[in-house]
Amino acid sequence: MNGVPQKEGDDYELVGTVIVFNRSFDKEGKLGFWRWLSMFLGVAGTYRKNDSIDVAYTLNGRQLVSSLQPVVREQA
Repeated sequence: MNGVPQKEGDDYELVGTVIVFNRSFDKEGKLGFWRWLSMFLGVAGTYRKNDSIDVAYTLNGRQLVSSLQPVVREQA
């Protein structure tokens, strides 16, 4: 996650074909007009949290990597 290797049992669990992490993920929200304009003009960038997950695995003897989008559960 975010370039840091994770270990099964410590950082995540496999439940069937689902990967369940024991931490929350942050996604960057929509950019407002002024933030978008400042990025477009090269004045500032966006440095908000935007977690990503890349899964490396072997299938039929081939090493593959898939990028996944975290599913964020809504709080009850």
